[in-house]
Amino acid sequence: MPLEPRAPTGPARLTRPGLGYAALTLLAISLLTLPWLLRMFGFDFYLSLASRIIVYAIAATSLNLVLGYGGLVSFGHTAFFGLGAYVTGIMISEGVQSGSAHLAATIGITAFVALVIGAISLRTRGVYFIMITLAFAQMLFYLANSVKGYGGDEGLTIRVRSLFVFGDQVLDLKNPRVFYYASLAVLAASLLALGRFVPSRFGRAVLALRDDDIRAEAIGFPTYRYKLVVFVVAGALGGVAGALNVNLQGYVSPNLLYWTQSGTLMVMVILGGVATIWGGLAGAAGLLLLQEVLGAWTEHPDFWTGWVLLAVVLFARRGLVGLFVSHKAQTIR
Repeated sequence: MPLEPRAPTGPARLTRPGLGYAALTLLAISLLTLPWLLRMFGFDFYLSLASRIIVYAIAATSLNLVLGYGGLVSFGHTAFFGLGAYVTGIMISEGVQSGSAHLAATIGITAFVALVIGAISLRTRGVYFIMITLAFAQMLFYLANSVKGYGGDEGLTIRVRSLFVFGDQVLDLKNPRVFYYASLAVLAASLLALGRFVPSRFGRAVLALRDDDIRAEAIGFPTYRYKLVVFVVAGALGGVAGALNVNLQGYVSPNLLYWTQSGTLMVMVILGGVATIWGGLAGAAGLLLLQEVLGAWTEHPDFWTGWVLLAVVLFARRGLVGLFVSHKAQTIR
């Protein structure tokens, strides 16, 4: 009997009325014109927040690939986010400014590390998988703390940023608008790739493994290999997000490798919507904007953030994206 996965939730988000082409067009126009609008109204300082949301949306999307579509609960995903930041930061500190070199090295190194971690951790299940991924992240955290040549526990500050050369054009990520559009392009490519992945043959196989990997393995699915591919791709994408983050902040510290950062990314995924294409973006925007607003309104923003997240878990089980789609679908009916 063939193994059939549940109806995938991801690609449907691109075509159902709740988030149809009109909404996507409006979202695209809003994101593309945001720097111009902020400048026109004198709110240039919010561009940094918008860029930070995009960077974390990429990181959350990479975790959603593992957690939502692969069914793998990883508390070590921040290892790739922090490692990507350190790879780029160290290269810049050593005088290498080529953005292409940074990107290639970041993807190559984080993918290799993800391959090693995945090759070991994916031979286990459940809490053992969680603990092994967490252990690797903590190992990298302590390693970053101990390497004094690159800042140690004080972190590493960079004075210049990645440069991308296209003929006579030089794109410097130190320019806030250049950085915004570069990170937006990475996010758009990630979401497009995820949208193509989910309904593909490989994507449907991964969904089947998520739903019942024991049964899938029993009928001959190469479960280990499929999960490893997903884990490596997600790790590389998380590394790219880290490389962007160090360019945005001009600084990287071991805290990016600490396990609580994985918790933050997981909160973003749950808040936005697990196994939804737009969950990473919605969750990153929701959490960071909420923290920004509450930080200006109260001295205890984390306390109120917790209550909001609790409400989402209780009343919007499929996250912000699921809540929006469900509401629109009911309106149409």
